[in-house]
Amino acid sequence: MKTVKKSANKKIIIVAVLVAVLAALLVGAILIGAPQKGDLSEELTDAVMHEEKRLNLFGMSVNPAVFSGFIVTIILLVFAACVRIFAIPRFKEVPGKFQLVIEQLVGFFNNMAKTNSPEHNGFLGCYIFAAGCYIFVGTLFELFGVQMVSISGQSVSMPAPLSDINAAIAMGFLSYFIILGGGIATNGVRGLGRALKEFSLPISMSFRLFGALLSGLLVTELVYYAIFLSVGVPVIVGVLFTLLHAIIQTYVLTMLTATYFGEVSEPPKPKAKKQKPAKAKKAAAV
Repeated sequence: MKTVKKSANKKIIIVAVLVAVLAALLVGAILIGAPQKGDLSEELTDAVMHEEKRLNLFGMSVNPAVFSGFIVTIILLVFAACVRIFAIPRFKEVPGKFQLVIEQLVGFFNNMAKTNSPEHNGFLGCYIFAAGCYIFVGTLFELFGVQMVSISGQSVSMPAPLSDINAAIAMGFLSYFIILGGGIATNGVRGLGRALKEFSLPISMSFRLFGALLSGLLVTELVYYAIFLSVGVPVIVGVLFTLLHAIIQTYVLTMLTATYFGEVSEPPKPKAKKQKPAKAKKAAAV
């Protein structure tokens, strides 16, 4: 009875805290009033084209997503080096929490590669693991709100790398080239023909990534401009959309890559030998 009462009290406390936070946001929004907002069309256009707030990279004017891509890549490489040097040598037969997370993550992509391409899956597993980590971490990167100064002197919050159409196209074509290379390496001309049949695959991958990641930003902007209580609501909406897109797009692109790689690298089925009829065998024997 005591444990039941304690769990019930905890639930009541959690609900009370949530209600208090929402009430505080409501009161703060009413007291502060509607925040000053610029032109919605300009904000949405800049979110897509990145023409206004550009950054300086060795004398070149580039999109903020380029910096985001470099930062995410460096973070992943440093983390991978630290895991390989300091963590992996200390792994044990009975895994700890960190070891269990790493093993589950690697096992997930490894099983995906083996399921879709049983014959050739070594390099495929490595690629979809790297691509999945880059998409997931890169999508979550915009939540940290890293700030940089643009060429025009404005403060720029670093977006997700794949929210730039150029980065999304590069990821889509890279995945397609991996599929194409796998088909040629395993089946030669036959694999090349199979891969070329899916000529629209890199375009669909690119625009799926770009559209999904950009939609989270656009929805957040629309919520910020449309709802009067824009003190806390856009934050909640932005976090939810970002987490949802990070998980979905990571799974979709890696699954599509593994599936098509398995199709183009599948070895040809051996032709069944035709058996002669019984009458023909008897006549031959006579």
